[in-house]
Amino acid sequence: MSVDTAIAGTVSEYLRAWNVTDPAERVELLSRVATDDVRYVDPLADVTGPAALSALIGQAQAQFAGMPLTLHGTPDAHHDVVRFSWAIAPEGAEPIVIGTDSVLLAPDGRFALVTGYLDRVPG
Repeated sequence: MSVDTAIAGTVSEYLRAWNVTDPAERVELLSRVATDDVRYVDPLADVTGPAALSALIGQAQAQFAGMPLTLHGTPDAHHDVVRFSWAIAPEGAEPIVIGTDSVLLAPDGRFALVTGYLDRVPG
């Protein structure tokens, strides 16, 4: 099922946060789209709160310097859960990393829990 405009906007802003390099701006953006106690968990990390998530994003940016994280495909949703895939790739090249996030939404529509899966990784 496709996502409504508000959820699509939240997904877009969340993914934009993964490309913001200024830590203060990134925390501000994450605070708008995620709850104060948002939990992010994937095979490599388990952090809570916008500041901790921002720090994790900074580490990912350092590992994949100059490679933006972009939406890969179309998000879908049902009830209070959203699923979308993303990719990290050099400009104009095939993705190096592809992942899928499943998000539990808080009643106000912000992200409360992000569970990430790595679908394709280097190596």
